[in-house]
Amino acid sequence: MQAAAVEVQEGTFFEPSKLTVAQWFETWLSEYCGDKKYLTVKQYRSMYETHIKPALGAVKLSKLTPPQVQGFYNELGRTGRTVTKRDRKGNVTTERAPLSAKTVKNIHGIMSKSFDTAMRQGLIKRNPAELATVPKVEKKEVCPLTEEQIKAFMAACDGDEYGRIFKLIIFTGLREGEAIGLTWDCVNFESGTMKISKQLQKRPERDGGYTFAPLKNDKTRVLTVAPFVMQLLREQRSRQAEERLAAGEGWQGWQNEKERDTALVFTKPDGIHVDATVLYKHYKRIAESIGAPESRVHDLRHTFAVLSLQNGDDVKTVQGNLGHATAAFTLDVYGHVSERMREDSAARMQSYIENLA
Repeated sequence: MQAAAVEVQEGTFFEPSKLTVAQWFETWLSEYCGDKKYLTVKQYRSMYETHIKPALGAVKLSKLTPPQVQGFYNELGRTGRTVTKRDRKGNVTTERAPLSAKTVKNIHGIMSKSFDTAMRQGLIKRNPAELATVPKVEKKEVCPLTEEQIKAFMAACDGDEYGRIFKLIIFTGLREGEAIGLTWDCVNFESGTMKISKQLQKRPERDGGYTFAPLKNDKTRVLTVAPFVMQLLREQRSRQAEERLAAGEGWQGWQNEKERDTALVFTKPDGIHVDATVLYKHYKRIAESIGAPESRVHDLRHTFAVLSLQNGDDVKTVQGNLGHATAAFTLDVYGHVSERMREDSAARMQSYIENLA
């Protein structure tokens, strides 16, 4: 009481909030995240409901301390996720396992943002997460396809109905959502360029289902692509026209040339957009057939980046093609030098030395 009286006298008295952590997070997610993208808010809510609410939701916001936050992070690192196991007899058991350092760091980021907003709103004096120590995230090395796998991949794509999408991604570096969301008005056959301005995003039906959404960094980019890619798109245009004729009244895509101009490049035989889940299954079958069962669709993007660097593209060009916010980020992801690049570097140096004579 004496301390509070002094604070009142000095004009620094702070009335503790009666809100719980759960009540504040609900308010923050619904009222203060309007500037965030749909998937970002979805991730925030998932992390909150899965981890933060069960552990800290009942704690008074003004009473939450840095040691409590630190203990929460430490516990996540020990028993933060549930692992389901099945024995030979088919019996299912569950056990707790460590949550990855990256996920713990993501949770820390969400809590820090939320508590920073609470401070600005005058609900707490300080951010209880700012003094916590988070585990160090070990950067995973990207896993591009090898040259032999690329050759086998190209052959396997020829026998798959989604092969053209996969070929497009591996030779342009598009994200999956950018590829399935590509529309014909963004393809310029005369200049050999593609404009990447949006992505097709999968959402629950209650949130609108598949929806066009902004790019990851909101920056439209124009790619000058290899003639092979343009030929690929010409073939897709012809194939799509054939599928429309074959589908007849069952065709649900573009209905006339005007609609076709802004229609999706890649569709199912009935004209509907490509389903990301089905695309994933097709890719996994191809990946297993070429001896890369752990490969993901996103690894095709990594493959494009590594091929670009190996073939002499500068980092700034690769950054622009991939749509990274900065060249520094591109360097951070692809800064490792492949064996072929090291050999090429040594050969260039040898050539220089020989020319000195």
